[in-house]
Amino acid sequence: MNLLLPLVAFIIGWILAQTRFAIRLKPTFATLLARVFIPIVIIYNMVFYRAGSLSLMLFSLVSAVLLYALFMQFFKDRLGALCFSYVNMAWLGFPFAIALFGPQISSAMVALYIGGSIFGNIWAVTAVSSAPQSKLVILKKVMQSPPFVALVLAGLFRLMGLQHVQNTFWFDHIYSASKVGMTFAGMCVLGMWLRHTKVNLDDLKRSSGILGLKIICGVVLCSIAYVYLPIPHIQQYIGVMFLLFCLPPAANIVALETHYQGTGVSAKYIASGTMVSCMVIAIYGMLLHFYF
Repeated sequence: MNLLLPLVAFIIGWILAQTRFAIRLKPTFATLLARVFIPIVIIYNMVFYRAGSLSLMLFSLVSAVLLYALFMQFFKDRLGALCFSYVNMAWLGFPFAIALFGPQISSAMVALYIGGSIFGNIWAVTAVSSAPQSKLVILKKVMQSPPFVALVLAGLFRLMGLQHVQNTFWFDHIYSASKVGMTFAGMCVLGMWLRHTKVNLDDLKRSSGILGLKIICGVVLCSIAYVYLPIPHIQQYIGVMFLLFCLPPAANIVALETHYQGTGVSAKYIASGTMVSCMVIAIYGMLLHFYF
């Protein structure tokens, strides 16, 4: 089921892209994903907190900052650096993580997503905008983002003692339904989006080289974390930590670029990066299946 749902959802999205319903369904699914399903998953996992979540958040955040700085150091390209460091955790990361590692990995994925999302919400607008952004504007955008709102709500619920509730039947069912909805909505939107995006061989070659560099960085950073950082249960989480470095650029980068620069250069980066990433994750999944 974990492997079948993302594939079925992607195919449905691919088919729906050719219908008149796609114009409405695409933003509807994307909104449900960003403002309903992911916040619910975040709140549940933060209320019923598991050891190691804060460490994973910091790992994700610091990794994104280091990737951005590394790309800028060598290529001096802010948009390229953003595509290199701000990855598609929502539409692609969650579905593939659940498919590869099972639903039990969702708490770790939530922590990694929050760290990456904090980086994205702080730096994405600054990176794609030609005009400098004030600290107040950046802070306002971070505070209004769904992940931050979900974290605040989770904190309030913990103060109210919700984590001590004995009967969590309805919470568990809402959480399970949200995970299914998150996987379906994310992969369906991805299918609708990729159906109409044209890429050529040069785009795929470029994305392959960039993803190869990111995977090398992932091997180094994950090795350092595994050996030197005191992350609880890291033996269980190291696989999904490495998955971060196999993911393509976040899809909302092109929307921000279009709004602030009036261009859509990142669309090809995202599309070709997504195609290459899907192949790499498929290989990663087979290696996990056969050797672990």
